[in-house]
Amino acid sequence: PLGGSNVGYWEPIANHYGLNLTLVNRSVDPTFGFMTLDWDGKIRMDCSSRYAMASLVNIKDDYDIAFGNDTDSDRHGIVTPSVGLMNPNHYLAVCIWYLFTNRSGWAPNTRIGKTLVSSSMIDRVAKEIGRELSEVPVGFKWFVSGLMDGSFGFVGEESAGATFLRKDGTVWTTDKDGIIPGLLAAEITAKTGKDPGAHYQDLTARLGTPYYNRVDSPANPEQKARLSKLSPEDVKAATLAGDPITDKLTKAPGNGAAIGGLKVTTENGWFAARPSGTENVYKIYAESFKSEEHLDQIINEASQIVNEAL
Repeated sequence: PLGGSNVGYWEPIANHYGLNLTLVNRSVDPTFGFMTLDWDGKIRMDCSSRYAMASLVNIKDDYDIAFGNDTDSDRHGIVTPSVGLMNPNHYLAVCIWYLFTNRSGWAPNTRIGKTLVSSSMIDRVAKEIGRELSEVPVGFKWFVSGLMDGSFGFVGEESAGATFLRKDGTVWTTDKDGIIPGLLAAEITAKTGKDPGAHYQDLTARLGTPYYNRVDSPANPEQKARLSKLSPEDVKAATLAGDPITDKLTKAPGNGAAIGGLKVTTENGWFAARPSGTENVYKIYAESFKSEEHLDQIINEASQIVNEAL
């Protein structure tokens, strides 16, 4: 753990379930002096950052699987011998594949939930395993009712937040839980003999390799307000990075709720733009299933499309 609230949980869990688990960091320090610095030289308990997680990544080959959580234990970082620190989107895809193909008892109509800026690799996994996917706006609150009534079996967001139902199909938690994705990574490794990083490589071999990025673009308060209220008709472009646009979304397809921005999709990629709540920028999330160069083209054209719509 990254010196957070779950330090005292791991050894009781290991003792109760007979796990061969090593607690590699017992430090509880309000200054977080044990942390390696993040990319910008700041101390940040970001379990998705290879800089913040460097201490764990450096010992990845000493363990079959390793994982850490942020300070309040609602996010996960999975470190594997095969690939090091996993991208959160990649691990979500592996979790979904594993849970629905290796655990029995799921109801036929149990769905998968994801936020609209999460990777479309999740869409491809859902299609492969024959499960309905529900795409909702950013925010875990949109998953609560589906978790409570059992219609969502697994839900996740791109920023390393996830939870899933108990084996009996009842709700475990309606908020992000950083502990159970870590334990699931251990289960995946033990049950299949391959770590989640290797399983993700198998997924890309079957379903394609996604290239994903998020960038910030300047926007004043008036532009941010307009972005949050766009309609599909405001987007005049017919193509994106050489591909015909297949959808222009300002409401989430999973529940019809406003997304507070815009998402544009094609067969081979997509982008979403949302105003920042704290800075004079809007955030562009983008993904390509072609190449890094194609991803860059999507991002460049996304800025043009959004600016023209504003």
